Amino acid sequence: MSRLIHLNGPPGVGKSTLARRYVADHPGTLNCDVDVLRSLVGGWEADFVGAGALIRPAALAMIEAYLGTGQDVVLPQMLIRPTELARFEGAASAANAEFVERFVMDERDAVVARFHRRGDSDPAPWHRQVREIVAGQGGDEHLLRCHDALERLLAERPQAVAIVSRDGAVEATYRALLDSLAPSPG
Repeated sequence: MSRLIHLNGPPGVGKSTLARRYVADHPGTLNCDVDVLRSLVGGWEADFVGAGALIRPAALAMIEAYLGTGQDVVLPQMLIRPTELARFEGAASAANAEFVERFVMDERDAVVARFHRRGDSDPAPWHRQVREIVAGQGGDEHLLRCHDALERLLAERPQAVAIVSRDGAVEATYRALLDSLAPSPG
């Protein structure tokens, strides 16, 4: 059975890094990074949020179609609203695939610090837009609200598993992700 592996978590915690690493080690797996897809929409630089609204239905269709081939998909995307989460879970269900939730989390204050350092070593072209959006929604307080909302959502999702992501510990975080996805013995 194919799997939609949703890597949820606050901005800058390492979801995209883990997704890139996972697909590099698992040939045939699709990395459906919605932020990358946004950058394929003309005018995304001026309207990052609007580009996301335009590309999300395409991402859902792509996920469902790809899962239908029997291959896995990794989705590194912060989703806090249960209605949005349900849309992606529904795409997995429609493809008769398993929906696997992993919350990539760090401590509250660490999340803020990591966000501000985000992109220092690998600046994606959309990091400036994300910084502007976060600043417009309250800056550090917004990041803390997102973290808290994700913690609450995690508590409400019995099948979800938290993966501890500490700054600079990419290998340990990746190993924890792999261990969480391994079949249970017996």
